[in-house]
Amino acid sequence: MRTGGTSNKMALIAAFLGFVFLEYGSLLCMARGNVHHYDFVLKETNFTRLCTTKSMLVVNESWPGPVIRVHKGDTVFVTVHNNGTYGVTVHWHGVKQPRNPWPDGPENITQCPIPAGTSFTQELSFSDEEGTLWWHAHSDWSRATVHGAIIIYPKPGTTYPYPMPYKEELLVLGEWYNGDVMAIIDEALETGGDPNTSDAFAINGQPGDLYDCSNASTYRLLVNYGKTYLLRIVNAVMNEEIFFGIAKHNLTVVGMDGGYVKPINTDYIMITPGQTMDVLVTANQSPSHYYIMGSPFADTTAPFDNTSTTAIFQYSGNYTPPSTPYSPSLPAYDDKDAAGNFTVRLKSLASKQHPISVPLIITERIFMTVSVNQIYCANESCAGPDGNRLSASLNNISFVTPTIDILQAYYRHIRGVYNCTFPSIPPYFFNFTGDVGNNTIYPSLGTKAKVIKYGSAVEIIFQGTNVGAAENHPMHLHGYSFYVVGMGNGNFDYKTSPKTYNLVDPPLVNTIGVPKNGWTTIRFVADNPGVWFMHCHLERHASWGMDTVLIVTDGPANTNKMREPPAYMPPCAKS
Repeated sequence: MRTGGTSNKMALIAAFLGFVFLEYGSLLCMARGNVHHYDFVLKETNFTRLCTTKSMLVVNESWPGPVIRVHKGDTVFVTVHNNGTYGVTVHWHGVKQPRNPWPDGPENITQCPIPAGTSFTQELSFSDEEGTLWWHAHSDWSRATVHGAIIIYPKPGTTYPYPMPYKEELLVLGEWYNGDVMAIIDEALETGGDPNTSDAFAINGQPGDLYDCSNASTYRLLVNYGKTYLLRIVNAVMNEEIFFGIAKHNLTVVGMDGGYVKPINTDYIMITPGQTMDVLVTANQSPSHYYIMGSPFADTTAPFDNTSTTAIFQYSGNYTPPSTPYSPSLPAYDDKDAAGNFTVRLKSLASKQHPISVPLIITERIFMTVSVNQIYCANESCAGPDGNRLSASLNNISFVTPTIDILQAYYRHIRGVYNCTFPSIPPYFFNFTGDVGNNTIYPSLGTKAKVIKYGSAVEIIFQGTNVGAAENHPMHLHGYSFYVVGMGNGNFDYKTSPKTYNLVDPPLVNTIGVPKNGWTTIRFVADNPGVWFMHCHLERHASWGMDTVLIVTDGPANTNKMREPPAYMPPCAKS
């Protein structure tokens, strides 16, 4: 009897524990979100635009590529099948990848390219992101054709911090080249000159009415009168920031870079390459056809594509459409004030449901100059200014991409791949935004990283310079979002500039424009261990060396140490 009673009790305890573990597992799954699987097939596919047919590398035979849709906190496994002819990597722009830099994607920074004819599965770990992000190739210039959107909905049971829109629409701003983009950058790097500019901009892959052979395929966004639409806008353009607007319609910006902002009512936005914005628009005008337009912001002497892409904001119903849709009045291509006036209006929502935490006591401060430079060529033998080779730098160091990825070298203690000597200040100070003469026109070359202790409160002051062709530089940091606490024209002043900081509700973003001959200050807590790339998102500048790497060390607990690498990583040619 005793033994039988004990057995019954043990059975009851086992059943109870089984129930507890089952419930715990269910709660854990709910906490971690759902798991999704995607297959991305990279393949050369023919496309015709501007009366020109060419083959270009795309994902799943589409340009732009497929959309990844998740809820906040979900996990995604994307298997990239490279059926192209050369190695490629894919980056998940704005996805922080907590403790897991291995699938982040920048070529020879966190991985080597996925060889043609092979596959690689990348894990996307969504954490606090909510809104719109995007993915793109991160090897040479292949991102011109290999890119798409990521939409992160609120967790089930929660909703947007603004009225529910009637419908959502995705608008991806892209750039069309009649030539082969890889050949264009290869030629530019070989000769040392500026790469060819694009032949058109595009909205959802279509250039629009203002280009040859494009009217019939112009993208049309069909709307119902009185309804409000959420536009998820991605700037996948290679080398130009974009002014964007809709004729006779006001826009309300409510989100940016996978987070929420205080609503901004405006008739235009300025969005840099790499940025995403969530915008509400109400169809409250007389039913007709209205142009959605994107045109360049380029406050520079460097060559750029000075054309405009259009789509049509088309009302449903019976009416006689105009012979030409109404056009918005966007700022001029070099209107620096219009760009700056929009950008400084961006502020975090900073609500109870969406709080922020700006670092106030800084333990790691970096002053970083951002410059376009030259590399000397003997006998004026190169195609850049004065017969030299065009270059770019951060703190006067032009980044040299290694042949073995830095993450692998860091993890496996491989010597000779990089060094940890990226400085916290430039080599010397001068009037950065004035008459710079030959100051730092010639940078040093190197693969230099900056090591940051886990948990540090970091402040980076980006200082634009008048060296070379000055312009607005959209700086992007992998693995983090950061608070943009300050921005101004001219030289940063350690005494007066911090007095202008916004430490109450600064925008939390992953990409921000540093004004031409101006400065921008960002802050973040270094709580994501790993190897993280930082670079200008104007592709020609990144190709010239306007890049560096931040290495955030492991924290003291297992929960703040970098994860182990996956079982398979693409091989490096010289690893």
